[in-house]
Amino acid sequence: MSEAVGYVGLGIMGMGMARNLLKAGFPLSVWNRTASKAEALAAEGATARATPAEVAANSDIIVICVSDTPDVETVLLGDNGIIHGVKPGSLVIDCSTISPQATQAMAEKLAAKGVQMLDAPVSGGSEGAAKGTLSIMVGGAAEDFERAMPVFKAMGKTITHVGGTGAGQTVKLVNQVLVVGNCLAMCEALLLAQAGGVDLKKTYDAISQGAAGSWMFTNRAPQIINRDWRPGFMVSLQQKDLRLVLEAADQLAVPLPGTSLIFNLYRTIENKLGQEGNHALVKALEHLSGIEVGGQTSE
Repeated sequence: MSEAVGYVGLGIMGMGMARNLLKAGFPLSVWNRTASKAEALAAEGATARATPAEVAANSDIIVICVSDTPDVETVLLGDNGIIHGVKPGSLVIDCSTISPQATQAMAEKLAAKGVQMLDAPVSGGSEGAAKGTLSIMVGGAAEDFERAMPVFKAMGKTITHVGGTGAGQTVKLVNQVLVVGNCLAMCEALLLAQAGGVDLKKTYDAISQGAAGSWMFTNRAPQIINRDWRPGFMVSLQQKDLRLVLEAADQLAVPLPGTSLIFNLYRTIENKLGQEGNHALVKALEHLSGIEVGGQTSE
């Protein structure tokens, strides 16, 4: 029989991930700060709970997916948090992207109550969350990783145990360096194509399957071409992750000049465009150049 699973945080990523757990047949309890999202899943067969503590009390494995380190601390350790309802022997899986150091501190507090924790941040955007094809990078004990595999397989496709507690978060920060580097390269390339007067759709067709292709280009270049700013991952969350990257790099004395540049380009748009997709980075370059990319209708 499947272990009972709880899910806390039904945002742009969490909703799709929780729905896939439900489809996989897990008994599922859910909580979200905006209750209507939990009610939507309840209509599909989940059980909406009043607090994270209540989710934990009714679950063997509890998954968290919220925005930032303080949010994880609140739903885990705060008033009515998971730690107040969780049973000894339970497993907490945090799929948020947060500080590796904070992860280690929270894992210690759970361990004192006989509860284990995995840090398991994800990559693949809202599309991957909905399709169950996320990449999941997991830190924690090997036996806890094995226990969690049925849950991970319901949510993702590439599931890798990368090391001890906090290692999952560190690998996710490495992932984000590559994500934003690819995003900037894509935006610069499309700006050059626009200025050069070539057809953007044909340019995309010509290069997307060659050495210049990438997940970012395949999934986000068509959105830029069509001026579609719906988020697979929001600018505000991208900036949160980059702050974590630069904090970690500072602590480790690692120079990341390219990532620092991209962080500052995002800073020029985050206040006004924080809810748009991270491919809106192109708007920072458009502001510098006076050139607008796209506006073409895809065939």
